Amino acid sequence: MADFPKDGTRKRRWPYGLAVILFAYLALAYILVPTLWIHHEHEAGLASLPMITRTSDDIPADPLNVGLVGNDEDVVRAMNTAGWFAADAVTLRSSIEIVGSVVLDRPYRSAPVSPLYYLGKKEQYAFEKPAGSSADRRNHVRFWKALEKGDDGRPVWLGSATFDRGVGLSHDTGQVTHHIAANIDAERDLLMADLREARVVGSFFQISGIGPTLFGRNGGGDPYYTDGEIHVAVLVPGAANGPADPPTIPPPSLIALKDAIWHGIAQKAEGTP
Repeated sequence: MADFPKDGTRKRRWPYGLAVILFAYLALAYILVPTLWIHHEHEAGLASLPMITRTSDDIPADPLNVGLVGNDEDVVRAMNTAGWFAADAVTLRSSIEIVGSVVLDRPYRSAPVSPLYYLGKKEQYAFEKPAGSSADRRNHVRFWKALEKGDDGRPVWLGSATFDRGVGLSHDTGQVTHHIAANIDAERDLLMADLREARVVGSFFQISGIGPTLFGRNGGGDPYYTDGEIHVAVLVPGAANGPADPPTIPPPSLIALKDAIWHGIAQKAEGTP
């Protein structure tokens, strides 16, 4: 019969495992020279822009992690086809409705989202995808037009996709707010998968966002972690269907190496195999 480690052995190993994770993070974030993995080869016009949103009080908020290439009509059509609903504006009526949705556990698939700001502007679009019977749990994304004309002559939108895991009080201001799940890369990947399945994408690529972040905090004080990459979907113009399996333009080899290392660190931090 196989021998299993005793509890004492596990306890002694845990600090070593934590030390390995911390060392790997520090090496990745500070020693490997982050400037080496900053890349915007597919949209050079984004290179000088900040990659994090801000609250109305100018507190750093959710990082940017998704992007779209296409005009306004393409964006709205793509998100609707992918099963994401446009969020209502924040009004007294919609605010009362979202409270009723949470308290009474009833659906509100177009519930408003609190405004965030990028380059001094509130999001132009906000979409959500329900994840439960009420508005307290939902997938949601905000988009800002970052470039009027990108490399292919169409607008480039940057967005912040996060998962609302519940309603509570902000850790920083004490105001009522949604709290986000820490793994924001998972929400980014979900949105890209939904767009792929909806066949509204011609191709995918990625560019640098805020960089590898293990201990981030958003404007509500919620922790998050990310590999720091922005995944971008180039939308099919008009009403045409895209390919069933749109190509993904691979990142530079150094970025691929960084992402592989990062995902190993994130899995260790989560305790997943």
